[in-house]
Amino acid sequence: MNSTTSSSVSRAASTSPDARTAIAEIAERLGPATAKIVCFFAAPTYDREALTAAIAEHFAGSTVIGCTTAGEFGPAGYQEGSLSAFALSEADFDVEVVRIDSLAHMEIDSGSVAMTSAMMRMRDRGRTVDADHCFSFLLVDGLSMREEALVSSLHLPLGDICQFGGSAGDDLHFERTQVFHGGRFHDDAAVVLLVHTELPFEVFRTQHFVETDKRMVITEADPLTRTVTEINAEPAAREYARQVGLEISELTPQVFATHPVLVKVGAETFIRSIARVNDDESLTFFCAIEAGNVLTVAKGVDLVKSLELMLDEVRGRVGAPQLTIGCDCILRSLEAKRCAIRDRVAEVLDQSQAVGFTTYGEQVGSMHVNQTFTGVMIGSGIA
Repeated sequence: MNSTTSSSVSRAASTSPDARTAIAEIAERLGPATAKIVCFFAAPTYDREALTAAIAEHFAGSTVIGCTTAGEFGPAGYQEGSLSAFALSEADFDVEVVRIDSLAHMEIDSGSVAMTSAMMRMRDRGRTVDADHCFSFLLVDGLSMREEALVSSLHLPLGDICQFGGSAGDDLHFERTQVFHGGRFHDDAAVVLLVHTELPFEVFRTQHFVETDKRMVITEADPLTRTVTEINAEPAAREYARQVGLEISELTPQVFATHPVLVKVGAETFIRSIARVNDDESLTFFCAIEAGNVLTVAKGVDLVKSLELMLDEVRGRVGAPQLTIGCDCILRSLEAKRCAIRDRVAEVLDQSQAVGFTTYGEQVGSMHVNQTFTGVMIGSGIA
């Protein structure tokens, strides 16, 4: 099954390697052209000029957004080299789309100004813009390194309205990640979707790591480059290795994926994943991190079970799911593949009508995080 359709939403997937064929299949599987918004997640292997031309041909009547990925999931399961998408009907959804360009030079209030304007336009159409009726979905260039500033700025005017999203990928090449809006792909940009609906929904996040008793303090760091120079006043890599019982020479991406660190904000914990060890024994992270942050070495629990429990809880509150839009960290996907549990993860997601992509980072509220699944479940209100 490569598509799922209801009166309100639809999702589809194509495994064709040809861009024009993939878009044509997606268009057919999404159903009649009554969509208010179409969002796609495309493998970086697709010819982007061909994708753009095919989108213009098949979705002329809809607003289309999207991004490149490090993997895709949907009715065809977990894939690489594929295209997945969802559509929201005009009858049940109202949307505002905002693009933020030139993230490298973004003013601190750029996101706030853009989101405030979007909220005002929605209110002008008579919509109730509050946490019971709206959520915000973000797609951002995954190599911009500006996610923290962006989500913080966007979050300010939203207040209690929940925000989630993901950073675009390129299959671990780390060369070019893009978002799509206005009929073309964009570098160094983000697309934000403000959604209004009367249907029940819930934004959520799940992570399969818990705290241990191993704590560290960052004593020197450069948040702009996401580089930590010192932990506990020792070279960062040396001290991290000591905390996890290894030598620096033994630190690998596998170790980092297995032993990420947690930061606590209020009563909640958020994952900060390490990208690499540098020649000067500093550590580069996938998220910005600052001197003074207290880190806790994390311990993994059952990935499938934690995801299943979260989705079951959300389903109990919103009813039978019509659609779940998800952003799943590339490190989670790699772990699932290494542990041969991707098919099980895909089955759990499919039970919630999930569609989405594998990311270079995830956003929830005002936070940019790693090794997390963020999403929204849109329900029917019927158990």
